[in-house]
Amino acid sequence: MHKQKISTQAISAQKDSTQASLTQPNTRANLTNCKTLIIKIGSSILASQDSSKNHSFPSADFISSLASQIAHLKSKIPNIIIVSSGAVACGFKQLGLKSRPKDIVDKQASAAIGQARLMWEYQQAFSKHSLQVAQILLTKDDLTSRKRFTHAHSCIMRLLHFGIIPIINENDTILVDELKYIETFGDNDNLAALVAGTISADLLLILSDVDGLYSANPATNPDARKIDEVEDIDEGVLALTQSDDTNLVGTGGMSSKLLATKKALNMGCAVAIIKGNEEQSITRFFGLEKVGTYFALPKEILARKKKRFWIESVAIPQGKIIIDLGASQALRRNKSLLPKGILGVVGEFRSDEVVSICLQEGERLLEIARGQSKYSATEVAKIARCDSRQIEGILGKSRGDEVVHIDEIVLLG
Repeated sequence: MHKQKISTQAISAQKDSTQASLTQPNTRANLTNCKTLIIKIGSSILASQDSSKNHSFPSADFISSLASQIAHLKSKIPNIIIVSSGAVACGFKQLGLKSRPKDIVDKQASAAIGQARLMWEYQQAFSKHSLQVAQILLTKDDLTSRKRFTHAHSCIMRLLHFGIIPIINENDTILVDELKYIETFGDNDNLAALVAGTISADLLLILSDVDGLYSANPATNPDARKIDEVEDIDEGVLALTQSDDTNLVGTGGMSSKLLATKKALNMGCAVAIIKGNEEQSITRFFGLEKVGTYFALPKEILARKKKRFWIESVAIPQGKIIIDLGASQALRRNKSLLPKGILGVVGEFRSDEVVSICLQEGERLLEIARGQSKYSATEVAKIARCDSRQIEGILGKSRGDEVVHIDEIVLLG
């Protein structure tokens, strides 16, 4: 099959881009800088290696190969997280069911027995490489509640600190609406994207039963061409998967993978879709072979990510902006900092300098974010508690309605 590269306008013939890849920071060559990796594994991959054997799900051969490849990567990529489907698929046969159940309670029962078996297989395989794994089960509420997800985030980061590989799955045993949601929007693809964005992962690697994105369905069209790299997921790209069907074991097809990919990219995480049941596909991918399809970060998101890294890790805060609870909640909702929510300033800073953004808690100032202020300390003090429309009248000029734009804010903790 022919390979090609896709642009935001149309699918064009692939050109030799090896030299360009070495100079552009958002291409496959940037994989050598990956420090935090999310690997998403679907049910169809877990069933794919030794399906001819009795009681073959999950595939011991696949999990063994996965553990071996991850053990090889750990010396270069310290933080690796697995998002694994398969609890329902692993359990329904043990209940005596002949096919994946449609009844909600049957699904919950299948997940309850299947999750234990699935984790046992992972634990056995990874222990052979002196690696520990940990189980984390999340519900939809854990993703939508900031407080609950913050606790989950802290747990994930602590496990990574100890060199443990978290294995995350949605808690199918207690879900009702979510099980229907999964069937509609695609398995754990969405969960993997959310986890990747929340922990600021460098790459989300989706293991699929096809070798990436094609110009047509490769199972039915012999002229289908594999796309090596996608620069933007526009309507033309999404249209490539309109005829995509889900399989009988899993619930997520290529459409759900593209939607999850778009979400991860918007949160600053690059994505790749590769064929998970191909021999050493993960190792070959990180060896910079043209395995699967690589979705590079859009240039504007890459620039924003670099700036946020500078704000968080390089720049030294020159002063403090004190905000109220309402402003703090607005920042958590991805909103800019407006003068209305500012109580005052501490210290001196000029416009365009990085400041600490602090929440007043009694006598204590709690730093919750850092950002690049559009206004100086003197100016911020004058417009604090004011409506944005009053800025020009008070200062005689305006650099914008917000004191700190959301693109120049990094939340802490």
